[in-house]
Amino acid sequence: MSEKYKVRDSERAYFMTLTVIDWVDVFAKENNRQVIIESLKFCQQSKELEFFAWCLMSNHLHLIARVNGRNTLPDVIRDFKKFTAKKIISLIKIDSDGRREWMLDRFRLAADRIRRVKKYKFWQDGFHPIELYGNKVVKQKLLYVHNNPVKAQIVEYPEDYWYSSARNYSE
Repeated sequence: MSEKYKVRDSERAYFMTLTVIDWVDVFAKENNRQVIIESLKFCQQSKELEFFAWCLMSNHLHLIARVNGRNTLPDVIRDFKKFTAKKIISLIKIDSDGRREWMLDRFRLAADRIRRVKKYKFWQDGFHPIELYGNKVVKQKLLYVHNNPVKAQIVEYPEDYWYSSARNYSE
């Protein structure tokens, strides 16, 4: 792993991006989005993950967060990714979506390239943590997270996007 993407202090805030394999847009479906939302709540309550900002797009998740207590940030993110991958794959398998087989094939092909993964690989490796230091960097990443749906032309204003913390920051 690059030195650039190492967590040195889990109690500091980090900007992170978790991306689905091949940028498959699995979070376009409500039930898959709910898995992410509920899992984030669980990590918040049980693993002491503290969020400062988040935005769930159709194929990736941006977070600004830190861990307080006994857990480390890499461990919490690893467990989050493992649980959500299994849960969402199981939902895709029973879904009547016409893209079901295509999505499962994408995840199966990704798994075939890696020995440690048995059947499906849902998330890309890593989460690219960038330590946030100084107000300028914090503001830059906060704006980036919240403006993601605006840049993607999903909404006109960040606070109009339901799957984001932007509303918490609007007046």
